[in-house]
Parts: sequence; C-alpha cells; structure tokens
Amino acid sequence: MTQDLGGRSIAQLSALLQSGALDPRDLAGWTLDRIRNHDDQTIFTTVLPERALHEAGASARRIAAGRSLGLLDGIPVAWKDLFAIAGVPTTAGSAVLKDALAAQEDAAVVTALAHAGLVSIGRVNMSEFAFSGLGINPHYGTPRNPRARDVDRLPGGSSSGSGVAVAADLVPVSIGTDTGGSIRIPAAFNGIVGYKATRGRYSMRGVFPLSKSLDSLGPLCRTVQDAVWVDAAMRGLPAPEIRRGSLEGLSIVVPTTVVFDGVEDGVVSAFEAALDRLERAGARIRRQPFPAFARIFETMARHGPLVTAEAFALHRERLEGPQAASMDQRVVARARLGQGISLSDYIATLEIREALIADVAASVGPKELIAYPTVAHVAPPMAPLLTDDALFVETNARTLRNTSIGNFLDWCGVSLPCGSGEAGMPVGLLLSAQPHHDAHLLSMALAAEAVVRAD
Repeated sequence: MTQDLGGRSIAQLSALLQSGALDPRDLAGWTLDRIRNHDDQTIFTTVLPERALHEAGASARRIAAGRSLGLLDGIPVAWKDLFAIAGVPTTAGSAVLKDALAAQEDAAVVTALAHAGLVSIGRVNMSEFAFSGLGINPHYGTPRNPRARDVDRLPGGSSSGSGVAVAADLVPVSIGTDTGGSIRIPAAFNGIVGYKATRGRYSMRGVFPLSKSLDSLGPLCRTVQDAVWVDAAMRGLPAPEIRRGSLEGLSIVVPTTVVFDGVEDGVVSAFEAALDRLERAGARIRRQPFPAFARIFETMARHGPLVTAEAFALHRERLEGPQAASMDQRVVARARLGQGISLSDYIATLEIREALIADVAASVGPKELIAYPTVAHVAPPMAPLLTDDALFVETNARTLRNTSIGNFLDWCGVSLPCGSGEAGMPVGLLLSAQPHHDAHLLSMALAAEAVVRAD
C-alpha cells in the first residue's frame, strides 16, 4: 500500500472502508506490517495475523456484497492482555502465566466487537496483573511513550500497551481495563482519549480481574466519537444511541479538595486554559470543596485500600508459593500488604464507600459533570523509576491519586487531551459523571472535545 493510514480515527477509516476506497484486508496487512516494523517491540505481547487476516477477509466480502455490519466493520482493534482470546493463554502481563492453558473462547466483549466486524490484531502489554499506574513491566519490557522528545518516558498503566498502540498510530483503538485509573492515566500521558465506563456497563466474562469491586472497562482511542461507537458495540447495539450535547448552560464542578495538591504548574496552566475555553463556549464553571475526597484517602490509610485487599485474596496462592519469585517484586510487595487487611477493615471500607457515594451524589446535580486534571503530572522519565523502589512507590501513588477517586465513587470518566506541560508532554482533563450517567457524560464530552483540545 502507498496510502499512509497512520493517525486516522475510527470514523475516518470507516468512511474509507464503507465507501470501498480501502479494503479491510489492506488495512489489516498495513497494520500488521506497521507493528512488525515498529522500533518498539514491547507494545504487543501477542500478534494474531491469521485471525486478523481471516476477520478482515470476512469484512471485505460483507462490504463488497452490501452486507456491512455497520460503522466498525473492518476496523482493527487491540486488546489489553487481560481479555480472553480463543486459542492463546491470557498472561495478564505476567511471566508466571506464560504457559497457562489457552482460552477456550473469547471474552464476552471480544465476541461483541467481533459481531460488529472489528478485526482483532493482537494483545498489548500492561503492568503485571494490572497492579500499577505507571506501566513498567520487567518481563515483557516497558513500552516507551511516543510523545516524549527528550528522554524515554513512561506510558502510564496499567493499560500501557493500549495507550501506546493508539498514540504510536499502530491501531485506532485498544480496549483496556480501569481499576484505579488504568485507562485514563495512559490516555492522559499519551495525549489520546480514554473512556472508563461505569463498572458493570459491559460484561466482565472472560476478563482477568484485579479487584471486582473496582474493575471497569473501556476504549482508548483518538476521539470521543470513536469511543461512542465502540461503546455501543461493546454493549451489543447495532448503532450508537448517544448524540452530541450542548455546552450552553452545562454546569461543571471543579473540586478544590485533594486533586490540585502538588500538581505541576504546566498541568494547572493547561487545565485552567481549557476551563476558560469551556466557559467561553457556554459552560458554567463552579468550584466546590469535596470533604469526601479526603475521607477516601483517610479510609485507605486506616483500613487499607480495597484493591490491595482484593488483589491479595485473588493472588494469595501465588504470593505464598514459588511463583512469587518469578513475579515483579514491586507487585508482590504491594499485593502482600493485603494480608494485613482484616475482614472487619474490608467491611468497614465497603460501608464507608457506600456512604461516600451517596454523600457526593447529594452535593452534585444529576446533570453536572466534575472536572479536574487526570493526573497531577506529565509522564515522568522512565530510567529513574526502573531502579529506585522508593521513587516508584511515591510516583505510583501520586499518579493514581486523582483517577482512583472516580473508581472508589463508581463514577464514569473520560480523559481528554487539553494541552501540554513540562517537556511538551500531554496533559489530560478528566470529565466525570455519577454512576450510570455514561450516556450524558459521553454526550457532553462529544460537545466539549473540540473546545478542550489545544491542538
């Protein structure tokens, strides 16, 4: 092919595919070649050329016969290494599962996207067992942030490969998971869109868990429009139902508690400039303290994080057996902290969580959105964090802080690129909504995206 397809959104590729100007087989071949020849071979852990070419061929025949499955027919998609794909083991970014039995069937959302005609290209790298917000993986390597121009910088995690695969123009969409920020953090670090749905919006069947009280799914892609289309397909809908909203009169609440503590100057500048643009476009901005935010972190300090308790319960046999020696020792150390969380602590956290969700819901209007920086800093240099355990722990906690609030409160959220900070690295603006207000969030994000983006 002579046509350069890099940087195209799903919508742009769809127009070419549905019109016959681009053959799905050529797009799949171009994608596979680009992955094969890319200078960073840590992004994909498994490439599926036979499946991809088979699915692309089926798509080409449908489109040629006038039987297209819809907007997404023929679009390449990559999967975080937590989603079961028939015929290959699900390794969850871990060496200890490298020789696990192959999955007998696809995860439910893999099947859903196949039914919409998407072409599964392969699975992408991640933090081991999804237990870090930075994206470092000592087993399969750490994908490099393609937006960095000075030194190698982190991709963000745990959906590291998903963020980099889209930002590096290898695929237009990758499906990730988000337990404490694992979709929104790599989206912010790599300057793309990341949508974390309300927990339970999609089936979790066939998805390797981390914390069932917090785990959620969603796409990383180039535009909110792309996310809306993929969201519909993940729910088994033949076409998206969400329509673009209006910023006129939209109320956006900016919290003044916790989320701006220690934020880099460049992040604040980019965020505030985006807010100013939103206000000029008709949105109403108000600022408000949220004491519940501080209470979340006080609860974690007193009773232990939910994710740590549930991760320890999930991996207890591994952590207490010989497999622990073959795991990322930072993951091992963090997960073992769950051993000290008692049942009474765990139950207390669940009760406090329920109360805080209700408290916050009562202080925010049903149609209001909450906005603050996705991450307090831009993607940090990689080298120091590979060797300095204390710096890793501090940076990981700071990276996860803002996004983890949304997981604890069961919010849905979209990270939008809003400018750049230190070293010209991307900054994300996080728009969030109350649980199960995904349609309103995506509708407003469709309207806000062009205003928020500084490019």
